[in-house]
Amino acid sequence: MRPSLLQYLKLLLLLALGGVTTMHVPKPDVPSSLEALPVDGHFSFHDVSDAAWDFGNMSSFPPVAVLHPSSVADIATTVRHVFLMGEHSTLTVAARGHGHSLYGQSQAAGGIVIRMESVQSNGMRVHPGASPYVDASGGELWIDVLHETLKYGLAPKSWTDYLHLTVGGTLSNAGVSGQTFRHGPQISNVNEMEIVTGRGDIVTCSPEQNSDLFHAALGGLGQFGIITRARIALEPAPKMVRWIRVLYLDFASFATDQEMLISAEKTFDYIEGFVIINRTGILNNWRSSFDAQDPKRANQFESDEKVLFCLEMTKNFNPDEADNMEQEVNTLLSQLRYLPLSLFHTDVTYIEFLDRVHSSEMKLRAKGSVSSEYMISNVVSSFD
Repeated sequence: MRPSLLQYLKLLLLLALGGVTTMHVPKPDVPSSLEALPVDGHFSFHDVSDAAWDFGNMSSFPPVAVLHPSSVADIATTVRHVFLMGEHSTLTVAARGHGHSLYGQSQAAGGIVIRMESVQSNGMRVHPGASPYVDASGGELWIDVLHETLKYGLAPKSWTDYLHLTVGGTLSNAGVSGQTFRHGPQISNVNEMEIVTGRGDIVTCSPEQNSDLFHAALGGLGQFGIITRARIALEPAPKMVRWIRVLYLDFASFATDQEMLISAEKTFDYIEGFVIINRTGILNNWRSSFDAQDPKRANQFESDEKVLFCLEMTKNFNPDEADNMEQEVNTLLSQLRYLPLSLFHTDVTYIEFLDRVHSSEMKLRAKGSVSSEYMISNVVSSFD
């Protein structure tokens, strides 16, 4: 008797539900085979819950093991072991920094998660000179890269808005912030990388050496290898930043001004635009960090139930250049069509500006009213 349409639908429903709830159960010999590997670090087999979540908070895939590597060789040994198991093996590997993936990319269902931050201790090496750069581990946090390079008066050219992420993590995506219009994303400012390939080989690559792997791994979402070291281009770091925010009610003026700024030869050093929807008292919130150009008129501004468009801009400077900076900023602002009462600005140190999202996150955490996942998301999306 031929199956009815209803039976087919029941089968499809069963398969769909099974796909959501099925646990990946590793073969009994997998943990023992991993324990036998000659690594200087160690595997965790029981305390793996932290590796079964990520920033997106939409997926939870427990691994069979978490590798805490002491060296790049540990990573290569583990990946090679999985590769030699053959194409029919279901064991997978995922590199994990701070777990800021959205859809489980830093998880490995029934597989092996590699804690990349475990190899931070290999240290950074800053090379000043005519073309300065820093060699940093893939598990190093960008905030630590900043602290180290500033000791030499240098800093990377391009950033993300949140610096408490790993070098390998953002380079596997793109690394985008308000400097991108000028310097490109972070992946455009890398001179060389060390990669552990899917075969477990440790390969050095650059635009001149193994260039196919170099360009594939940058922004490759970890599908072409694990970034274990990156050589990042540096530039002289300013000491101070003039940090500015202005608001628009009209999207066309907002977009036109932003396009003009990013296309101009002489412009701000950082430019980002974002939308604010129905944020009551937005200007009052800004007062804790910024000075209003016109405090009296700013008091009269009503933001309730309005869609607002914000331009956020900075101009870098050193203390002895403050007068020139002031003149350049005023010239640029005079060309914009923002709401005059919405001009807010403040002068902060370079590191205070770059680490602004984490600072706001800490303020929210001190209130103790929301989860850490929400805190970061809220800070990044609202900037107030």
